[in-house]
Amino acid sequence: MGDMDLPFYHGPINKQRCEELLGKKGKNGSYLIRDSETIQGAMCLCVYKQKIVYTYRILQTVTGQYTLQTSSGTQEKYFKNLLELIHHYKKRNQGLATRLRHSVKRKSIESPPDPIDDQHDYENVDSSEYVVVLPD
Repeated sequence: MGDMDLPFYHGPINKQRCEELLGKKGKNGSYLIRDSETIQGAMCLCVYKQKIVYTYRILQTVTGQYTLQTSSGTQEKYFKNLLELIHHYKKRNQGLATRLRHSVKRKSIESPPDPIDDQHDYENVDSSEYVVVLPD
């Protein structure tokens, strides 16, 4: 399985879309990988924790290995593939804001966008039940 086939790799989505997807999942430790908007060929590992999205840059070495730029003072580690990298950062205390726990999978290309999305402001207007959403 190639790195680009991974379900949590979302390709060239922008930061805003990324935050939207992670926010929708809404769980600490939710993560996805997207292409970097600033560096050609680099990727970003985006991790959600308490309504904040932390972004870590994934760089690829000349030999094709991956490394994650974490906080200074953390030993750089190299991985053969993204799956190995993700697996490693699922462990505690690896220099990330929080360990990786819930992958946010991209939806398959086949499924058409949900038409209701455009009118989501009005989705409860016709419904007879009234849903009270409590702040958490």
